[in-house]
Amino acid sequence: MLAVSDRPATGQAPGDPFPAREPALRFEGVVHRYGNHLALDGLGLEVARGETLALLGPNGAGKSTTISLLLGLLRPSSGTVEVLGTTPRRAVAEGRVGAMLQTGAASGLPPGVRVEAALRLVQRLYRCPAPFDLTVERAGIGPFLSRPTHQLSGGQAQRVRFAIAIAGDPELVFLDEPTAAMDVEGKRTFWRMIRQFGEEGRTIVFATHHLQEADQFADRVAVINRGRVVADGPGATLKAAIAARRVRFVCDHPNLDDLDGLQGVTDVEVHGTGVNMESLDADATVTDLVRRKIPFRDLEVVSAGMEEVFLALTAGGTLPPDTAAAP
Repeated sequence: MLAVSDRPATGQAPGDPFPAREPALRFEGVVHRYGNHLALDGLGLEVARGETLALLGPNGAGKSTTISLLLGLLRPSSGTVEVLGTTPRRAVAEGRVGAMLQTGAASGLPPGVRVEAALRLVQRLYRCPAPFDLTVERAGIGPFLSRPTHQLSGGQAQRVRFAIAIAGDPELVFLDEPTAAMDVEGKRTFWRMIRQFGEEGRTIVFATHHLQEADQFADRVAVINRGRVVADGPGATLKAAIAARRVRFVCDHPNLDDLDGLQGVTDVEVHGTGVNMESLDADATVTDLVRRKIPFRDLEVVSAGMEEVFLALTAGGTLPPDTAAAP
């Protein structure tokens, strides 16, 4: 939870759209080291105001360091980090940034305190908080305001933590694995709230391991690996840039050697009569399948998904120049 009290008065009514000025977030040539370990290697990233960005990266890729710099918890070894046109620490100190961070096994909420009391306590830390009822509505926590925090389910605790993150009516919100511990319906409700919050002109940055969420709910997806942004763009663009396709069909007597020799095929898996193939040229693969008179039925060709994009990039792959992030 990030909350402080010296946010300057701006005349901005809670819920009003924020004007588009400088980028909400800018990393330029950012390098950060922990002793001899290079965590960020000239990282560059820019997020426009009102944009929703999904941040992806494997463990050790530099994502946690990027998050810490964004929130002013670290200073870069070199390079520039700007948040809302100023330094991260100043933006946080002014109450313009809200954050919902991972808390491990605990809920991250004060135990034994009723939800309403916890939220009102946080609101008093801000000079210009959002109205209490508006925050409750935005986070959907009205039904359990009177419940002690230690009696909340995992999904309910996440909603309360979101309410605390937005209590100061921030312009930029960072969410770390926001739907952890939520069931399917809870996730749907949560993302509806996030979408509505973003429609007010807020900037939202969220880190997630759920690739489908990144694809579905972000305007852009930035993939960080080895301390650099290796891809940055809409999910659909990143997926289209990966040439691999999955070719699936049923074959009563599949021969692995015959299938592996088909044009374009890079990998084959056979499970009983089910065949799954990775191909760099699905048209050539299917044409060759027919030419060789290999009997098949229930043919399906599926384009690459976010999982394939993520694996390709974090394994050291690259995207074409018009979709890969600039060095």
